[in-house]
Amino acid sequence: MAVQVHDREVAWEAMPQSARRRGFDPEAMPPACASDRRGAPRLAETEQQGIPMASDKAAGPPALDVDHVGHRYGPQIALDDVSLTVMPSSFTVLLGLNGAGKSTLFSLITRLYAIRSGSIRILGHDIMREPGAALSRLGVVFQSRALDADISVQQNLKYHAALHGIGRSRADLEIARVLDLVAMTDRRHDRVNTLSGGQMRRVEIARALLHRPKLLLLDEPTVGLDIKSRADILGHVRRLLTAENIGVLWATHLIDEVGDDDNVVVLHQGRVLAKDSVKNVVAALAAPNMAAAFTKLTQGAGADAAGIAK
Repeated sequence: MAVQVHDREVAWEAMPQSARRRGFDPEAMPPACASDRRGAPRLAETEQQGIPMASDKAAGPPALDVDHVGHRYGPQIALDDVSLTVMPSSFTVLLGLNGAGKSTLFSLITRLYAIRSGSIRILGHDIMREPGAALSRLGVVFQSRALDADISVQQNLKYHAALHGIGRSRADLEIARVLDLVAMTDRRHDRVNTLSGGQMRRVEIARALLHRPKLLLLDEPTVGLDIKSRADILGHVRRLLTAENIGVLWATHLIDEVGDDDNVVVLHQGRVLAKDSVKNVVAALAAPNMAAAFTKLTQGAGADAAGIAK
């Protein structure tokens, strides 16, 4: 059986950088790798499940549909009956403290972990029953750095294009396209270790867009960046909504990364406490802003209001 694109990608992420440089030849990859592409005070349950997020009015299947998903690490519950949707051309913030379950959810969406209960669909494709079709529409930027620092930006992107079965001629075109999207064209021949942290993140976003996904996941993408770099990354990703017609799920614990026009999913101790447009969540809780709304939602679960960064 041919190894699927996503399995190759996971293997690449896990491979030591020295082994990547010594043993990986993108031109030697078989074409088969492309052939498989096909206790907290919650809002009322009626608000949780009966009122769709503002962007749910768009036509077509959601970019992401997470339906009653649960996950445990032994006796510890990491996710408890989690449901959420992300529509095409929408920006949804997955907001929660460290340990809320954000990274666990991302691991399930990307099939790094097996789904034990519930289901996840990407553009209508179940990730367990149709993994090739689902994951070929998914781009991911993980929290940990995944670039090879000792080779150039372009070489990193060419390796990644090969993992998706993208031929050399098309890869050159796609690399030019994605570097332009993140304003990194002038650094394409530079070694990654000469870039700033923010520039590395922009290259990782470009890499995630090479195969033209319709859903982009970003797990705490601004951790460790300065204020300007954080703002730049947010600005580049928000512009993708119209430029690429892409649905974005942005996981963060930073309240100032939530925009007034965004959708928000508040995840706390593995449970969804609210999901709707920011304006609707704030109004439903009679709060002056999203920071106050978050505090109201989580304080009954023992959350320290100072624990969410401002």
